Amino acid sequence: MMSVLQLPAELWLQVFSFLSWRDKLSIRCTCSHFKHLLDKSRPLWRGFTVVLRQFSRYNRPFWRSLAQRHVDSVSVRSGKRKHLKQLATWLPALEALRLDDWQEGGVDDLKLFHRLQYLSVTSCSMPLKSMDFLFPLSHHLLQLRLCNVQLTCNASHLLTAISQLTRLTSLQLHHDGSLRVPKPSSVLTHLTELKHLSWTMITYKMLSHDFFSPAHLTDGGGALQLSDLQLLNYDAVVTQEVLQPLSRLRSLSVFHLYSVPGPTCHLQTWLTSLPQLRSLSVHGGHPLAAYADFLPSSLLSLTLCVDLQPEDLQVVSQRAPHLEHLHLEPWSSSASLVRLLPQLFPQLRTLRIRHHHLSDSDFLCLQQLQHLDTLEILDSYYRPDPSDPSWVIYEPSSRLLQLISDLQKLTNHRVRVITSSHRDTLSCHCV
Repeated sequence: MMSVLQLPAELWLQVFSFLSWRDKLSIRCTCSHFKHLLDKSRPLWRGFTVVLRQFSRYNRPFWRSLAQRHVDSVSVRSGKRKHLKQLATWLPALEALRLDDWQEGGVDDLKLFHRLQYLSVTSCSMPLKSMDFLFPLSHHLLQLRLCNVQLTCNASHLLTAISQLTRLTSLQLHHDGSLRVPKPSSVLTHLTELKHLSWTMITYKMLSHDFFSPAHLTDGGGALQLSDLQLLNYDAVVTQEVLQPLSRLRSLSVFHLYSVPGPTCHLQTWLTSLPQLRSLSVHGGHPLAAYADFLPSSLLSLTLCVDLQPEDLQVVSQRAPHLEHLHLEPWSSSASLVRLLPQLFPQLRTLRIRHHHLSDSDFLCLQQLQHLDTLEILDSYYRPDPSDPSWVIYEPSSRLLQLISDLQKLTNHRVRVITSSHRDTLSCHCV
């Protein structure tokens, strides 16, 4: 019989393409032949992000293996300036970089990365005294995320630096309210290519008529290029006039500041002003009943982390009959809701729910969703990794694993079930 090592490399690469990142790394350690195949195949590692910390552990063979795989996305935890220089030496073509819990007061060496398109700076324990490090990135940076970063510079300097990034398509600015940031229109004036904006709203109580209107838009005429808007800590009064420049918006996410809302549900104004909305995500605020009647019929994706009742979902099914993606995390128990989903939303393709408190029969009734291809279970089943207590291992309960197996048999393995978070390694945890 032919040895497995004599099979064509193309066949092995096709097999490897179906493996997870963890499995690829395991296979790579089995023999030099597989190690060579995996390291020399750049497509196998596309979208792969390496998380680096404790740089003293990494030797030259480690860095050489990353370079051979053309790794272009890295997350650095508790890093220092010298680590950026080390990264630039081995991975000069880096395209995506996250700095988490940065340990020094400056990141000027980011100028060494001439192809950097994505930059995320999160949870810095040391304050950044200046945003001048953004200026060398102005010609190639496409996405910028600043989250929970201590800034000693003033807001005008921050916005001036961000405004230089004229190629930016995505901007995320999250803070605790201590940063008095002017209205986003001051940034939108310069960032004409911006498609995604994630903005902390904690300092705004009433939105002015030009809150979303940059200088290049005439009064009442024209619209922003924004297609995706996320508003954190929202509790602001809004009018339809304010929202006029957002007519092209297709995705809206609202994370309310208070779990106990005020007397007026401002989400009604948003939904009335955005009749072509495709995706809506609501976290906290008023119960679903306060705005369910205002949901646009164009909705295809809906996230509800709110207070709701079974009769509210009935209204949603009538208002959004073509819903394909649903993320359901009600504040009350979802046990009586999941069994309703096949009848209310028969077109669902993806579903995210919690398994806790669900009966076996309610869980298995999801087989009736004929178009369902992905089910994500949001419950956290984890324990510390014995080899490194700072890491956790996600292990679903035996009961849940059996239910998943039963569901997949009932659907002829049509449904892919995800049991642990597949969050983007480069993203922050605010959204």
